[in-house]
Amino acid sequence: MSATKIRTSSFSRNFLAANSQQIPGLKHGPNGTMFISSGIPDLDKILGGGFSLGSLVMVMEDAEAPHHMLLLRSFMSQGLVHNQPLLYASPSKEPRQFLGTLPSPAVPKDDKSSHRDPDEEKGLRIAWQYKKYFGENQQSVDRDGKHEFCSEFDLRKPLERKFLSGKRIDCVSIQDSPNLITLHDRCATFLSQFPRSDGSISSVGRIAIQSFCAPQCEYTDMEWDMLSFLRSLRAMVRSSNAVAVVTFPPSLLLPSFSIRWQHMADTLLSVKAIPDEDKELEKLLTGYQDMVGLLNVHKVAQINTQVPVILEATTYSMKLKRRRFMVLECLNQAPIDGSSGSSYGTSGSCSVSSKTGALDF
Repeated sequence: MSATKIRTSSFSRNFLAANSQQIPGLKHGPNGTMFISSGIPDLDKILGGGFSLGSLVMVMEDAEAPHHMLLLRSFMSQGLVHNQPLLYASPSKEPRQFLGTLPSPAVPKDDKSSHRDPDEEKGLRIAWQYKKYFGENQQSVDRDGKHEFCSEFDLRKPLERKFLSGKRIDCVSIQDSPNLITLHDRCATFLSQFPRSDGSISSVGRIAIQSFCAPQCEYTDMEWDMLSFLRSLRAMVRSSNAVAVVTFPPSLLLPSFSIRWQHMADTLLSVKAIPDEDKELEKLLTGYQDMVGLLNVHKVAQINTQVPVILEATTYSMKLKRRRFMVLECLNQAPIDGSSGSSYGTSGSCSVSSKTGALDF
């Protein structure tokens, strides 16, 4: 007589896979994809979980404002908080000084999750049915895991020394490099520490390259060599447990090479500054006064799948909450009649105004 086969749902199987590796800063996604955080909670949600492990992320800079540094600093700080090795390459002569500008994770004043009312837990009439899949302590794991995966960084507070001392940080200056051989070798040596295999992942690495084709670099006129480096970097990152973020100013490249660089990226982002006084844009968008820039998502990495990520929007406003924390929001159209009602972007249905506007429904 054959043994009775125990039926397990896909829900329980995913839970076992998610708890097979308890590594800070690493999260399981669909189709076996692993994510590391970008350092910005809103950006992780937009990209479907964060930066895919083994992907090349490229950020197109704006020549008028250094908004790309907000993304790069958050990416680097998040890795140091999770004790992940970091390789930072910069066109400056002293790249290690840049570490002093990294933001520090914000500490909440009161942690409400640690003071939950037992009566409030009993009020959840449906969640108790899933305890047989999760276990008794699963709610606290999910509640704390979300905070551990991505921190909220205070842009006005520098990173504490405890996150820098004793960390594996490799800083490279690419200003006086006549070619890209040295940078390629440093990246290859760094990525060799995180080989991708079928076994468990012990650690992941992060590579941050700032302004790859900056004019102060001697190799800026070697377009094909730079393209070859990006192609080789993408191949090395894809076969390792790491993520590389490269920022570059597309205005310094020929249009044909700029398009080639964009095709090399697994995840492609761009930032753009907001003009100080743009009356037309101010009338068109709500919350214009609080915006510091725009973030465009051109491409999202598709690792282990051919199904594209469906984005809610492709353009997001960059805001500083309390002038300290980075926030990304969808663009909302202002009311046409100039009233203080809800905008069309935030309302699920067409709002009716008392005045006769340009559009009537």
